[in-house]
Amino acid sequence: MSDAPVVNDAPLVLAVPSKGRLQENATAFFGRAGLKFVKSRGERDYRGTIAGVEGAEVAFLSASEIVSQLASGAAHLGITGEDLVREQVADADAAVEMLTPLGFGHANVVVAVPQAWIDVRTMADLDDVASTMRSRHGRKLRVATKYVNLTRRYFASHGLADYRIVESLGATEGAPAAGTAEIVVDITTTGATLSANALKILDDGVMLASEANLVASVRAPWGERAKTAAKAILSRIAAEEEARSVREIRARLDGASDTLGDLAALFGARLPLGASAAGGVVTIHCPEKAVFALVDHLAKAGGDDITVSAPAYVFRKANPLIERLQARI
Repeated sequence: MSDAPVVNDAPLVLAVPSKGRLQENATAFFGRAGLKFVKSRGERDYRGTIAGVEGAEVAFLSASEIVSQLASGAAHLGITGEDLVREQVADADAAVEMLTPLGFGHANVVVAVPQAWIDVRTMADLDDVASTMRSRHGRKLRVATKYVNLTRRYFASHGLADYRIVESLGATEGAPAAGTAEIVVDITTTGATLSANALKILDDGVMLASEANLVASVRAPWGERAKTAAKAILSRIAAEEEARSVREIRARLDGASDTLGDLAALFGARLPLGASAAGGVVTIHCPEKAVFALVDHLAKAGGDDITVSAPAYVFRKANPLIERLQARI
């Protein structure tokens, strides 16, 4: 038997939501980065690949399954809400790395109390209520929630201890009206459902502003095959994200101009990729919000035939997503 070390050559596993709006948004997000999911056995298949990316598999899972797979290292990358990661993984920062927020799946985990409690606006007020309830009535404030761990950590950070959690299996916001709890910790996007149930969010009661994230598992077996696939995926994602934030400005400059050197300081622009020689065309990447100011600057400096376009991708040598991943694995 050979004593040579076993080289892990397993493919990268990317876990994405298996259904609903999250799956649609995830598919669209990867599609914008030129990454197309392929299900070889049809739409009901729960495994797939990414077109043009070698050494990568896609696992279509429920949101909670994605978190558990990332925490155990069975998946290398996954798309899931930060609220689920923080709730289900006790040592989340040690187990995973949040690579980038994805711009969808926005929701807040909040502390909400009855609107009739007009004098209760903050966590400190709630602590007073809980203490009074314990001293006068001999029982603890009941908190209905599905977010048990988040609640315990948040309440502890505010010094609130006189409460007990009533785990919610149904519609959490209905617990106070049903008499099973006094207050709730729940997830909300607009607050409308809470308001419809005569509840209000405390002024300092937003426990977590969550959204879907691209998450990397620190515990996954990161062999060279998986690392290579991750680099291919993350380079495209970073290039698409960069492209959304910049505009490409091209201008013909008659003769060398001293105006180019101060562009970065004035507009946060990237210095020219093209030449600035006599009659040359200069290419500049500029933050979208500074486009028209930079165009005016170039025009005053003698620029002509100035065009502005939106690039599809901007690839740079420095890739913050890859750097963030490499720092952890």
